[in-house]
Amino acid sequence: MFEKALHSFLSLYGLLYQIIYPCTFPEQLPANTVNRQQYLGQWYFQAAVSHKVADIQKFKAMDNMLFIIEEKANDTLQLTGHLRVGDTCMNHTWTYHIHPEKEDLELEGKPKRRNLLWRGTWANCANCIIFQEVEPPLKETDTEDSLNRFMLYCKAS
Repeated sequence: MFEKALHSFLSLYGLLYQIIYPCTFPEQLPANTVNRQQYLGQWYFQAAVSHKVADIQKFKAMDNMLFIIEEKANDTLQLTGHLRVGDTCMNHTWTYHIHPEKEDLELEGKPKRRNLLWRGTWANCANCIIFQEVEPPLKETDTEDSLNRFMLYCKAS
């Protein structure tokens, strides 16, 4: 009897809590319609997550990362990363293309990779953006994507 009452109480509490403090749901920022100007500039890398350790392994060695997003031409964004690994500083550049018919970004040289943008409020950070990289399975018989990671970036002041 006590277990049944406790279960009912906890269920009711959980329902009321969701009504008072609703969870935020992921909100995708379609690359083909988003106001790009608000996302240009400097961003600090905060974190990377994935179901597979191999997807985020390279981020574990990095001490500090600053990224700069610039619009180079119509529908082309350039992301320049300033990375520090131990005592070594490196720069790397990626070029992304925006296609009017697609909601994701196309990374130059990797047309099968989907690059999605998500509003940072999903991570409870209004000044942040979440960048997701997804690559299809390597074999047709595989059921899991070969890459699926989320990276959190915070806008520099």
